[in-house]
Parts: sequence; C-alpha cells; structure tokens
Amino acid sequence: MTDVTQAAPIEHPRKPNGQQWLQHISLLLILLVLAVFAWLSPIFLTVINLGNVSQQTAVVGTLALGLTLVLSGGGLQGITGGIDLSIAANLGLCAAVLASQLNAGHAIPQALLLTLFTGAAMGLFNALAIVWLGILPLLATLTSMNIAIGLEMVLTGNASVPASSDWQNLLLANGPLGVSWLGWSFLCLACAAIALCRFTAFGLRLQAVGSHPQAANAAGISVKRYRALSYVLCGVSAAFAAIASVSLLSGSSPGANDNLLMVIAAALLGVVFSRRLVPTLGGALISALFLSLIANGFQLINVSSYWINGVEGALILLVVALTALLRRRQLRSTQGV
Repeated sequence: MTDVTQAAPIEHPRKPNGQQWLQHISLLLILLVLAVFAWLSPIFLTVINLGNVSQQTAVVGTLALGLTLVLSGGGLQGITGGIDLSIAANLGLCAAVLASQLNAGHAIPQALLLTLFTGAAMGLFNALAIVWLGILPLLATLTSMNIAIGLEMVLTGNASVPASSDWQNLLLANGPLGVSWLGWSFLCLACAAIALCRFTAFGLRLQAVGSHPQAANAAGISVKRYRALSYVLCGVSAAFAAIASVSLLSGSSPGANDNLLMVIAAALLGVVFSRRLVPTLGGALISALFLSLIANGFQLINVSSYWINGVEGALILLVVALTALLRRRQLRSTQGV
C-alpha cells in the first residue's frame, strides 16, 4: 500500500471588497487634497495653520459628534432613521443665551449652566416628540429647528450680541504645539466621546439599538431610553459648540443654521471609516477636520468660500450613494443571491 498525501490547498490572497475599496479611495482622496493644497500654498501644512484649523473645527466638529450619536442610536433607515436637523439652530439659540448672559454682566458659571440647560432642553424636546409621541425625526427636528430660530430672534432681535470674558481669552490663547486651548479642548472632548461609545456599556448598547433594535429590545435594552438619551446628548453638544462659537466670534451672531450642511456632511462622511458602514465618532472627527482643511485651503488660495457648500453637497451625495450600493451588495451576499 502506498500512502497518498493530499497537498494542502493553496490559499490565494483575498481581494479587497467594495467596502475596503471605499475606505482606501477615501484615504487616498484625503491625502491627494492635502497634497494639492500644500503645493498651492506653502503655509498650508505649517504648525500655525494646522493649529488654526483645529480651532476652527471646534464648532462644527462638536456638532458632528452630537449628530453622530443620534445617527448611531436611530439607525440609517432614511426618513424614519435618526436625524437632528435642529442641531445648528440649537447652537444659535445656546450662543444667544450665553452671549446675552455675559453681556448683561451675569456670573460665568450661571451663564454656562443656563447654556447647557438650553441645549439639553431642546434635545429633550426632540426626544419627547420622536421617541414617545412617535413623530418622524425629520418632521420633529424640522419643527424644533424653527422653534430654536424663533427663540433666538426673540432673544437677540436678530442682531449680534457682543460678549467678552476672561475664559474666552483663555480658550483662544495658544497652548502646546501652537494649538489654542480651544482646539485642545475640542480634541479632548472628541476623545472622551469616542471612549464613551467604544468602551462603555452605554456606547455599545446605543450602537446595538441603532443597528438591531428588535434584538436589543429582546435582550432587555430599553430602545426608547437610549434613543432619547442620544437626542439629549446631541442638544448638549450644541451647547458646547455654542461656548466655542461665542469664544471665536466674541459673541453671538445670526446665521448659525448655515452650519447644518457641513455638520451633516461630517457625520455622514464618517461612514467610510467604519467596517460596518455606520456613522462613528472617530470618522466624524476625521471628516470634520478634513472639511475644515478644505475650507482653509480654499481661503489660502483665494477661492470663494461659496464653493464649500457645493463640495459638501457633492460629498454627501457620493457617500450616501456608495454606502447604499455597498449595503445592497452585502445583503445579497448574505442571502446568497
């Protein structure tokens, strides 16, 4: 008898799937854009300019983190999924409250607490309307957006409100590596939020609620409670963004709702950095910094800032279309179609 030995099957290297291609192309695109701006403007990648970008990202980046929490908890089911269209208007209202308090000479702790309360109250209003009354998130937050805009106009008379204090000067002062303390505060806040969602029961349950609400409910997780908390935290993020905005602008000014498109773009662009094609806080942080770098680069090469809205809109359309296509392919592969 002769022993017949079977040769071990040859393992061929796995080809990158569509999701990996999307991530690779996104990273290459970011590097390409940075390289082009660095070539056109010698000061683009200087420490001073990058520090300025981190400071300018504080407002939109903080809002994007809050919106990502809502997207994570509500899922991405189009009209019925989680969304908060009022977050930028909430920023304007909170900034108006903070600036008005400081302008009137009230104590800084009182002004900050009232600002945080205002943001949380708007988030709670959204939670009540969406989670317990069952109103579609798109309609509920569109309503609260108009309420916030109206309250801001009543409070400020649709005019700028100047404000100055020692803590504003402190936030704008340079810290390590030439980055302002405002920039460092934003980065610390982002890292804390990322840690909260990745390494705590709250974050893991929130992701479970957004991805598989039926399974989460069967496991004893209160879907309504976690979705409500995501809207409240989103409102609180608007209050923190208002603190950054008042520091940068030395007060409040109308037009905060103009930030909405950039916030949505940053939150949705974060999808490309996720293995499951879902919004993540880390992805939102990278996307917010990337969009700020684009705006900064346009400014340095004397390109009109009006182009930014077009770029943001195109990026949103591209990411939503590609992720929808990849999700359909994943669904077909799991079903064996």
